[in-house]
Amino acid sequence: MTVMADVSPPPLLPARSRTRTWAVVVAACTGQFLVLLDVSVVNVALPSMRADLGLSASGLQWVLNTYSIAFAGFMLLGGRTADIYGRKRMFLIGLGLFTAASLAGGLAQEGWQLLAARAGQGLGAAVLSPATLTLLTAAVPEGPARTKAIGTWMAVGAGGGAAGGLVGGVLTDVLSWRWVLLINVPVGVLVLAGAALWLAEGRAGDRRRVDLAGAVLVTAGLATVAYGIVQTEAAGWTSPDTLVPLLGGLALLGLFVLVEARTAAPLMPLRVLGVRAVAAANVSMLLLGSATFCMWYFMTVYAQNVLGYTPLEAGLALMPTSVAVVLGSKAAPRLMARVGTKPLAVAGVLVAAAGFGWQSTMGPHGAYLTAICLPGILMMAGSGLASTPLATLATSGAAPGDAGLVSGLVNTSRTMGGALGLAVLSTVAAARTAGATGAAEMTAGYALAFRTATVVLLAGAVLMLLWLPGRTPGRPAGRVERSAEKRTETAPERSLDPSA
Repeated sequence: MTVMADVSPPPLLPARSRTRTWAVVVAACTGQFLVLLDVSVVNVALPSMRADLGLSASGLQWVLNTYSIAFAGFMLLGGRTADIYGRKRMFLIGLGLFTAASLAGGLAQEGWQLLAARAGQGLGAAVLSPATLTLLTAAVPEGPARTKAIGTWMAVGAGGGAAGGLVGGVLTDVLSWRWVLLINVPVGVLVLAGAALWLAEGRAGDRRRVDLAGAVLVTAGLATVAYGIVQTEAAGWTSPDTLVPLLGGLALLGLFVLVEARTAAPLMPLRVLGVRAVAAANVSMLLLGSATFCMWYFMTVYAQNVLGYTPLEAGLALMPTSVAVVLGSKAAPRLMARVGTKPLAVAGVLVAAAGFGWQSTMGPHGAYLTAICLPGILMMAGSGLASTPLATLATSGAAPGDAGLVSGLVNTSRTMGGALGLAVLSTVAAARTAGATGAAEMTAGYALAFRTATVVLLAGAVLMLLWLPGRTPGRPAGRVERSAEKRTETAPERSLDPSA
């Protein structure tokens, strides 16, 4: 009996440890799923939201942009706070804010209430998303187990973005648009309860102060510039209604740069942008995001407002494009090893541009295969092919201590580009439509937006050819591309961490 008493306890400790580790994995993956789901889940519900809350056409795009701007503007700050104040604490705060804002959005009775709730969701996501990956990497030992856990985190996150259209379509058709937001509430409450019980607290020991001023300035500046762009639809470029927010937003962004240059612990150290690979990759990612983010918006309103699809049908129609971006991202590491990082980035942008050009030929009676499916696959496959090499070039050009920061900048650039791109292209479409509501007029506006996005992507491809370094910085020529796939598999957190 004594021997049995001595031997029996040890197996229980590893089992308990494994249970806690998988609790971390489940919590982190669920949090990331919700964050990325809410980027796309509202798209197919937009026409229903507009009809129910009386949103204007310009107001409708802010349902997407308020989330994106708050998410992008506070993303880097969210990553810093997780290290300073504790990963579990910030995970719970981020998820709690995201869940509460989802409830407020689902119960909104006025357009401004919905927009305020979406901003709250974006702020919660900016705190939650970085905490999910830092929790994961802290809980799982380095090696194959961590690689597997991060691979699961990647797949679940990609699944959230890909499933958004279908989930939104089902909920809007079966229940109402409100449930595309309310669905987050029971899931969020369950994960909050589990995380409070099972997650262990941890921090990186970094006690530098938080650059709250920088986060507020860049977010307010971006939002104000986007608002000014949208005002051109009704007031024109020379009206005070346009010039005041545009100039005010640019002033806020200029003040942000000044603050970052002088603060001891900047949100975005300006020195990293002095590296050619970092600056070129971030500008390229901003242009790519400015074109591709609007694709989901315009394809959804085209399918429902012009072709007469139901929300569920629109969600199903866009599933191939969702799968295409996932497949493009998965194929990129292997293709990088064969054709090179810069050539693949340029080729991916050109593939996306071909899809946007094809989509710009859309008509009011378009067939699904040629008006939605095939051009959508090209657009998103190209985006997936280009994003990975751009992130790789940026992080490879940074100093080892700045790799996490730069990967966060890449994600921020893409999201901010998407917010600004949607504001510009929505204004372009509205100017062409000139207030008309007929199918032909609306289609002409959407087509012009896609043509404009095509020009942006082609300009981005030229910029990448001239500005991106010919090989990954810091590695001998001839060896870098063969090691691209290995780098992606052995250190995926470097290119995936949305905040660091």
